[in-house]
Amino acid sequence: MSRYPAIFQNGNKAFVPFLMVGDPTPGAFQDIVDTAIEAGADALELGVPFSDPIADGPTIQRSHIRAAKAGTNTFNSFEQIAKVRKRHPSIPIGLLMYSNIVDALGADNFYAHVSDAGADSVLIADVPVREGATYATKAQEHGVDPIFIAPPNATRAALQQIAHMSRGYVYAVSRAGVTGTETVASTTGLGSNVDLLAQYGAPPSLLGFGISKPEHVRAAVENGAAGAISGSAIVSIIERLADKPKLLHSELKAFIEPMKAATR
Repeated sequence: MSRYPAIFQNGNKAFVPFLMVGDPTPGAFQDIVDTAIEAGADALELGVPFSDPIADGPTIQRSHIRAAKAGTNTFNSFEQIAKVRKRHPSIPIGLLMYSNIVDALGADNFYAHVSDAGADSVLIADVPVREGATYATKAQEHGVDPIFIAPPNATRAALQQIAHMSRGYVYAVSRAGVTGTETVASTTGLGSNVDLLAQYGAPPSLLGFGISKPEHVRAAVENGAAGAISGSAIVSIIERLADKPKLLHSELKAFIEPMKAATR
């Protein structure tokens, strides 16, 4: 069963860090995961190195490159995820992927790997909901939650389809464009989208893209989101301090703790 409902029980709000599997090295990644969870992460969103991450801005693009250079690929990413699951049996783990990887493996084979590794969900960043039915069906056959993006300009019809096909949570995008802190998060229209998604029976919404400060998390929650996802701000800490692990873990903890506090 999905681990997501537990983190939203009793109206709880979630803070979810994004990390790239194998960044900056496989061993360092495992330690970073432990620090993130100790600092208050309610769930994890994990990227897998890919050559053409079109939804990612420069900061996360560089994390794909670092992880790949350190020897991480699709198959040993599943091994690394399984190691995380063994140490942290209850935390939800979501994967952010691209369709070329899924299609290259075959959807049935891909979701079998995801399930065996212990991940809870998959968001395929370059597959909009109108093209996602086959992926969603295969995911659920393997007990994996399909996650879909709700863009800020989504029509009512699109939101209804997103609500119908999503499991675990809905990834509400705060603004147009790619990931990154260069453009801050926006909550314009978030409340109405979240309300409509709820009316259509969607799982809780988490706000992503441009989330880099506690006030961004607080604004997301105040506008009806069930929490927020932060990626580039965290990945930039890893990039800057990759060769200074003690300082890296200290700064990572100092970043995540107030982000989690802002959900309360």
